[in-house]
Amino acid sequence: VQFVESGGGLVQPGGSLRLSCAASRSIFSFNAMGWYRQAPGTQRELVVRIIRGGSTNYADSVKGRFTISRDNAKNTVYLQMNSLKPEDTAVYYCHGRWYSEEYWGQGTQVTVSS
Repeated sequence: VQFVESGGGLVQPGGSLRLSCAASRSIFSFNAMGWYRQAPGTQRELVVRIIRGGSTNYADSVKGRFTISRDNAKNTVYLQMNSLKPEDTAVYYCHGRWYSEEYWGQGTQVTVSS
């Protein structure tokens, strides 16, 4: 299984970005998919996950600003990020879990700076 992320970049505070994660197989087959992020010197942390049935879990720090969605026909998961803050700067990773197996994308850099 491969995940290919795209959409990262440099954005000013208050701006928006949309990340995409294209999977090499049906995303509906995964028990859960989501996005994690890792800033320099910190541990990787959960941003949001979406369970197969559609329920979601957001980190408190992104609630109301970030939205996860999926397009099953395109095998793609999206992360819409609005009202970005400098503290959102990190490498963002796509993640999928299929029972006990976990899969990661290569990561995409998001930098929020003026």
